[in-house]
Amino acid sequence: MESLSAVMGGQISEGRPWPLGAHCDALGVNIAVFSAHAQGIDLCLFDASGQIELSRLPLPGHTGDVWHGHLPGAAPGLVYGLRAHGPWRPDRGHRFNPNKLLLDPCAREIVGRFEWRDEHFDADPRHPAHMDPRDNAAHALKARVVDDAFDWGDDRPPLTPLADTVLYELHVKGFTQLHPGVPEALRGSYAGLAADASIAHLKRLGITAVNLLPVHQHLDEQRLSKLGLTNYWGYNSIGFFCPEPGLASAAVSGGTGVSVRDEFRAMVRTLHAAGIEVILDVVFNHTAEGDELGPAISFRGLDNAAYYRLQQNDSHLYENHTGCGNTLDIRHPRVLQGVMDSLRFWVGEMHVDGFRFDLAPVLGRGDHGFDRDAAFFRAVAQDPLLSRVKMIAEPWDIGPGGYRLGGFPNGWLEWNDRFRDAMRGFWIHAAGTRADFAQRLCASSDIFQPHGRRPAESVNYVVSHDGFTLHDLLSFNHKHNLANGEGNRDGHSHNHNWNCGAEGPTDDARVNQLRGRLKRALLATALLAQGTPMLAAGDELGHTQGGNNNPYCQDNATTWIEWAHADQVLIAFVARVLALRRQLAPLRNRWYDGLPDRLGLHDLAWLRSDGQPLQGDEWHRPAQRVLGCLIGQPGKANAPLLLLVNAGATDAPFMLPAGVWQVLLDTSHPHGEGSWHGQGDVAFTLPSRSLLLMAAAGASFKA
Repeated sequence: MESLSAVMGGQISEGRPWPLGAHCDALGVNIAVFSAHAQGIDLCLFDASGQIELSRLPLPGHTGDVWHGHLPGAAPGLVYGLRAHGPWRPDRGHRFNPNKLLLDPCAREIVGRFEWRDEHFDADPRHPAHMDPRDNAAHALKARVVDDAFDWGDDRPPLTPLADTVLYELHVKGFTQLHPGVPEALRGSYAGLAADASIAHLKRLGITAVNLLPVHQHLDEQRLSKLGLTNYWGYNSIGFFCPEPGLASAAVSGGTGVSVRDEFRAMVRTLHAAGIEVILDVVFNHTAEGDELGPAISFRGLDNAAYYRLQQNDSHLYENHTGCGNTLDIRHPRVLQGVMDSLRFWVGEMHVDGFRFDLAPVLGRGDHGFDRDAAFFRAVAQDPLLSRVKMIAEPWDIGPGGYRLGGFPNGWLEWNDRFRDAMRGFWIHAAGTRADFAQRLCASSDIFQPHGRRPAESVNYVVSHDGFTLHDLLSFNHKHNLANGEGNRDGHSHNHNWNCGAEGPTDDARVNQLRGRLKRALLATALLAQGTPMLAAGDELGHTQGGNNNPYCQDNATTWIEWAHADQVLIAFVARVLALRRQLAPLRNRWYDGLPDRLGLHDLAWLRSDGQPLQGDEWHRPAQRVLGCLIGQPGKANAPLLLLVNAGATDAPFMLPAGVWQVLLDTSHPHGEGSWHGQGDVAFTLPSRSLLLMAAAGASFKA
């Protein structure tokens, strides 16, 4: 570093209040930190290891609510932390304690490994109303100034149209940790996901976008640390601009000079070259600092009253709409700016193609509950970068009025749990009605259409990371979560699951045949339905978690996909179904009205097993599990399609419409193949617990 002695000697000018964070320019490094209530911010400089505090410099500039300074001669590699001076009044929401070294919320690289120590807590454990006097600098996380230059070459975003999008939710580590086709040094890493074997599997299936579980740098909760567990899923963010270093390859960990950021960007570039988009699961609803008893790592110490939503009648307590102890206050313009800056960073600097927002209603919570016109949604809509990428909401949180399915702005996608529950119930438990099935199959038009939404904005899935895998959904009547250390109390207890006659693994051929049949029916329903399909990684090959339906803390063989025992027949089946979707688009991305045109032809018609229209109270008879969907106007097929469903336990006759029909998909067959071809106006035997897709004469499909 040029003129390091001058920097250590306290030469710092006012600099400028933007951009937030530490950024290099031609003359040095500019530092800008938001705090509306601080009385002063110190910039603390450290040696390269982050162990020794070399200098403490008060930031001389104060513009509005931003403290700033410029270090002449400073350069990438500078390690620093922050100390905030201000009132210690937890009763008023202020928790300033200059004894605690704080991490820059805009850090691009984090130095150190967080360990749970008493020094990290801002309050005296014996007298919680008093600040803790111990200095934690030796053990605190610090930031490192970086040079973010990267050679993207000819990288271009795939820009896959929404109607053609197929989402694949995966954990970066779990996807390749046991993959024999991925070089050992790359397994479980960003580089492993970009390996040839990984991409070959995604391409074989027909995946257009990977939805990565959180890759923001995160911390393991204190409770998990005491149990020897980790937060494997990563829903506990602390670095909103930092890719999680624990997901980097051995090459990076070994200090080859390649940064974690560069490995992540190389992964994105490689996936893009294969035509696959990268979507990040992001957590902007809470931080890793927890509740009022949690540590002061960053936000809490810099401006607790601004960053977090505090209880109106007791400001030392947090509003907890997340179940994680705190809730970020997106109502504050600077907190909103931080979220927007992070999103723009991941799109502009890391080239990702979209985001899935965990507990997304938090982002739209104003003073009086959720608002689809909240400042965050307006900011995204007008942003030249963010307005053109895919935005996906998990449309619920645990706060009052927190279930908002269908209530997000136009253009946003939403996880549709109504689809998940209805389809599980219909196929597994003979629950619900044909009306429920039809409504969910057609993109939940009762929920999305009245708000001016498009069918593709419904994300249809039967399994996600949160809950049983598909295999376990049909293998266990009870959750088996004891390994999580919560006495099997955690995880959902109402899952519409069924062990099909045996709890867990079995050699009973009848049980295994039934499980396979239901797997294929559920997969085909989700992948062919109107809307955007999402597949959870491993469901296409029979991945099991041993009945654990909440393995968020299991970084082991419980969650790692066991490729050695992959069900290759099921993989081929899923590839066939997605090829059908890709080539024929059975249900288009426009709403059907079901009304006859001037020639008396219907764009969509629902049929009973006798071939007559399904209507009136027939829709709501729970004992009836057979129906047909005659698609007169498919998305891409050049002739009508017929979707036949029999969720009953016995075969059933179905009177086919007039014409010549060919079976393209039969889920009762392990490969999904159908050989029947013949004239309509006959009673066709519809296999039990199966879904069939037929095409009228003139339609073509290449498997």
